[in-house]
Amino acid sequence: MTPVSPVTKTARQAQIAGILARTAVRSQEELAELLAERGVRVAQTTLSRDLDELGAVRLRGADGVLVYALPGEPGGPGSRPGGLAGDLASLFGRPDEPARPARPGDAADRDPPGRLARIAAEFLLSAEASANLVVLRTPAGAAQFLASAIDHAAWSSILGTVAGDDTVLVISRDPSGGTAVAEALLRIAERRN
Repeated sequence: MTPVSPVTKTARQAQIAGILARTAVRSQEELAELLAERGVRVAQTTLSRDLDELGAVRLRGADGVLVYALPGEPGGPGSRPGGLAGDLASLFGRPDEPARPARPGDAADRDPPGRLARIAAEFLLSAEASANLVVLRTPAGAAQFLASAIDHAAWSSILGTVAGDDTVLVISRDPSGGTAVAEALLRIAERRN
């Protein structure tokens, strides 16, 4: 018998994302069995909630059978920080190119990346810049969620984020790039309202 070890919600969801990335899973029961093989026992209601939170959808596979899949966008469930979305790359450059400030009419103005846009629209209350720093305000408890979405979006013009409870500090690579980053985040948030 496989030993059962307690796992956090985050670790369990990472296990689910890993399984779905490598295996065509047709049902929640099948997924529960695959998790159990890894020592993770989960109730059906918890598994259903995890799939929902991960954004899992059922798609028709090559053989015509419905299987669970995760969104393919960078910053989506199971992705690691550093994946670039095409729209963000055109707005802020690629990691191997010098960063440039956002300009009106750039691609992200027309079609912002889904996950960051959804999260920013819901949680971004304000953005203020000073030199290369941007201070974002969120409702209580939402700062880490927004910071994670920004980190996963992998804008080359952003060095990183630091999150508290209701405040995110965004650090721009450009010594005077804070204003462009703040404006771009506000535009993205406004697109989804």
